[in-house]
Amino acid sequence: MGKQTAQQGVTDDTASGLARGLSNRHLQLIAIGGAIGTGLFFGSGKVISLVGPSVIFVYMIIGFMLFFVMRALGELLLSNLNYKNFGDIAKDLIGPWAGFFVSWNYWFSWVIACVADIVAITAYVQYFNPGIAVWIPAMITAVALLVLNLQPVRAFGETEFWFAIIKIVAILGLIVVGLILVFTGFTSPTGTEANLANLWEHGGFFPTGFGGFILGFQLGIFAFIGIELVGTTAAETRDPHRNLPRAINSIVVRILVFYVGALAIIMAVTPWNQINPGESPFTSMFAMVGFTGAAFAINLVVLTSAASSANSGVYSASRMAFGLAKDRQAPEKLGERTARSVPRNAVFFTAVFLFAAIPLLYAGDSLLAAFTIVTSICAANILFTWGIIVVSYIRYYRKHPDRHAASRFKLPFPRITPWLVLAFFAFILVTLYAGEDTRIALILSPLWFCLLGVLWWFTKKRLIKNGHPLTASIPVVTAEEIAENYRQGTP
Repeated sequence: MGKQTAQQGVTDDTASGLARGLSNRHLQLIAIGGAIGTGLFFGSGKVISLVGPSVIFVYMIIGFMLFFVMRALGELLLSNLNYKNFGDIAKDLIGPWAGFFVSWNYWFSWVIACVADIVAITAYVQYFNPGIAVWIPAMITAVALLVLNLQPVRAFGETEFWFAIIKIVAILGLIVVGLILVFTGFTSPTGTEANLANLWEHGGFFPTGFGGFILGFQLGIFAFIGIELVGTTAAETRDPHRNLPRAINSIVVRILVFYVGALAIIMAVTPWNQINPGESPFTSMFAMVGFTGAAFAINLVVLTSAASSANSGVYSASRMAFGLAKDRQAPEKLGERTARSVPRNAVFFTAVFLFAAIPLLYAGDSLLAAFTIVTSICAANILFTWGIIVVSYIRYYRKHPDRHAASRFKLPFPRITPWLVLAFFAFILVTLYAGEDTRIALILSPLWFCLLGVLWWFTKKRLIKNGHPLTASIPVVTAEEIAENYRQGTP
């Protein structure tokens, strides 16, 4: 299925045109990094202001549902190792139009998410230098992301590996410090005592009522964008039949530790109603208790996290554009790659849109307002991508019961779980419409899908006229076959 390239020390997958240069440690840390996004560090303060301590339930419920999405994605990817991304899965199981829609939508979602990350990075830079012009960090970040993604995939894997290590160490350090403050009864200079009782003594777990709790979902969903990144790295991961299940199964532990654990500790040290929604609660916790040096360090870590998220976004979006070009559903120039298997033109095409962050920074009343608008649009669009994954699974379960029966990585309760997840996504759409500052995103999203419909009509017409298939065929190579080859000692 592939060949070994001595120069690169990686496997070149001729079917995808990409190199399998990501090892298990890369995949595991990319999975963790994808689950710890900018929404947790920068956006969670706004969510806390809406729902109070019940934010931990918001993240638990969202994480629980998305775990099922990832299990469905994992089974789909392993049912045919020639599936390289969601577009391949959708076009094979639903139809060519679905592959076109989900691929371009995912590309667009990540471009928007990267713009949001650049907005967040600008906010963090202003913490260190309040007088800096907002266009400077935005411009430097966009150029840096372009340069990083022009490197071979192993360089991307190494970058994300160390970015993820920084995030993990920072959050675990925060949890340890927070626990020490709680158990020692630390009192801040403002007179606030660190105590677990802070979670329920300021209006209870649901201080803004059930309505406030429901509204928390529309912002909380953005924190999980990137959790599906494990799926987009499948084409460039060694031994996916071994490594993908490990990465996906660890999602529950990551959510409990990095979301529920970290935010519970933050609100135990700093009562929820004293957290500034315009700041990262991770930095404001240390600032409130007087640890200015630690707050400085955490802000630096949060900046790194935003850079990591944006780097992953450019990677994912460029691979989607590359896949579309291979199917002649995007300009064929985007399907070209360098001698080191980097889809250079797709990277350039994606990175150029990041400069849209600069006018956006000047359009809103505040960086948080700009961040909220962009993340709401992104959340509305990513729901479509996640929804297509689930619908693809429903089709797979009906069309290929033999593959499901042979799978060693099955989605739990496959008859019920997909429908439960789709109902939850419908609920999220309702919450997006209910929120005043997120309603505009839901209103604008249909315009984007109308545009995609027009583009698909022209693309389909062009392909038929030129005698090309609407989409490339995908031969079947299952993970079970590969695993059996490994057991028998054959490559």
